[in-house]
Amino acid sequence: MPSRGEPIGPGLSAPPAAAPQPGPAENRPRQTQKEATRNRVIEAARELFDSKGYQGASVREIARLAGVSVGSVFTTFASKGEILAEVMQARLEALYAELDRVLPHLRGSTADRLRSMFAIHFAFEAPRTRLFLAHIVAAYDWTMPAGARPFGKTPRLQDIIRECLDKGVAEGDVDPACDQQEIIDLLMSAYAWTYRLAAWEGADVATLTSVMDRQIGLIAQGFAKR
Repeated sequence: MPSRGEPIGPGLSAPPAAAPQPGPAENRPRQTQKEATRNRVIEAARELFDSKGYQGASVREIARLAGVSVGSVFTTFASKGEILAEVMQARLEALYAELDRVLPHLRGSTADRLRSMFAIHFAFEAPRTRLFLAHIVAAYDWTMPAGARPFGKTPRLQDIIRECLDKGVAEGDVDPACDQQEIIDLLMSAYAWTYRLAAWEGADVATLTSVMDRQIGLIAQGFAKR
């Protein structure tokens, strides 16, 4: 039998052999390299956002510190905002796992539980306060792509606050008629604004927590059941 490409009759030949397709084993090195690039970029970005802030860290600097080309960065991430979102997602997963473990055991009023929850937040971010400030700053970057997740667009934090308020409604110390989204917005705004003390005065965790405790008390007066 003639092989492919050899004549099989007058004016006829066998169709050329199809190009071999890469199999899973051949794709693996490329995937491994892409994942390694992604991890290097995230690690480099974490350091630069923590030292230079969101605006101060450029994609070019991130690429240089990561040891990859700028093109490789944009092949992996759509924007600097997306890089920051990935950096924070990796950190916040640990925080939310801790909150999921602790929150069911918190006692006291809704305001007390909220105070405990935000105290955990402040303590968790203390080693990387400047990185968290970059996370907050990115929320005001109007060029941020829709898919990015700066502070305020992290749904898990809002869900945790809402769970606390729902429990308060069930226990009778949160007015069921109140607008929970407005309360969530106020609490998250107070939390972010309290961090100005870390930026301006180098305030420590105890100071930040104390200020937030008082603000939660004021907000709680608005959602208390009457």
